Amino acid sequence: MLGDDEAVDGSVTRGLWPGTRDTPRKEGDADIASASREPWVDANGYLAAFERALGGTALLAQQHKDESRGVPFDTLELALIEARVNGGNFVLSVEPRYRKALVANDAKALEAWANLVRTLKWLRANEALFTKPAQPIITTLVERSIASSEIANLLYRRGASPLLTAKVPAPNPRILALVATGLKAVPPAAFDHARAGATVVIDTTPPSEARVIKTDPDRRVLALGKGQIFAYNKRIADPSEFALDVIDIVTHRRRAARLWNAPATIPLATEGGLLHLINYSGEPTKEMQVRYQGKFTRAMSIGPDGPPQELKVFKRAEMTEVFPPPVRRLAVIQFR
Repeated sequence: MLGDDEAVDGSVTRGLWPGTRDTPRKEGDADIASASREPWVDANGYLAAFERALGGTALLAQQHKDESRGVPFDTLELALIEARVNGGNFVLSVEPRYRKALVANDAKALEAWANLVRTLKWLRANEALFTKPAQPIITTLVERSIASSEIANLLYRRGASPLLTAKVPAPNPRILALVATGLKAVPPAAFDHARAGATVVIDTTPPSEARVIKTDPDRRVLALGKGQIFAYNKRIADPSEFALDVIDIVTHRRRAARLWNAPATIPLATEGGLLHLINYSGEPTKEMQVRYQGKFTRAMSIGPDGPPQELKVFKRAEMTEVFPPPVRRLAVIQFR
């Protein structure tokens, strides 16, 4: 449920309507980032994954409290896309302004409605694409709290493509970083990942057996077994900067996915060689460059706006690079 941060009858009511938010710009264009400025993106897809990880129902909805406040017509389609891609669903409720525009045969409203219908049919026909777990490279422990939710939120927003889980998984060589910040207490089993060779990230007290090997102003790096622990000195206050820290810990070379020329696009790299690209901007992407973890020889772009398109692939160390066609709202890259 999207709205204020509170629980009502077992539902979670928080989040913001998806899309790029208008901010004052002298050139009058708030949706396109310059070289030194990123668009302000509001996204809620992480909530579906978050609720699934906690065993809840991944059903998102939006109730407009102020009927005079409109949202772009095509963002209703965006709300459905981000929920479905993350394994949930969205309650389609057409706001009054949108309904009036449809009745009046407004061109923009009719175009948005046609896109919504086409995308809905495509999502139904391709439901199997959205049931696979995220790559476990950055595995994140979550619990029902605002702190935990915001860390998951910004890891998604920063393109870290985290796998969210409420239980500590068994150590796995594919898990490079186990994020255990924002929790009331870190489960002792989490440190087994460090002992096995991974990096465990915490903002609580590390185990006494861990040995300090480096001290930074805001955190310590400790050795434990074959791996290490990044222990922040204080609770995470800036989840956005923290998400970038986690990506740096994993390194760009080993992260699940990486994008260029798409500041308003959020990637989700899942098992089965699938990379989901959701464009939150009101304009199609241009000259987007994409890398996906793993070595593949073929790739195809599929989506609701046209037929499948075979892509040329380039090997980049342990990653595969492609240049997908413009993405209006959603594209899925299938690597084989």
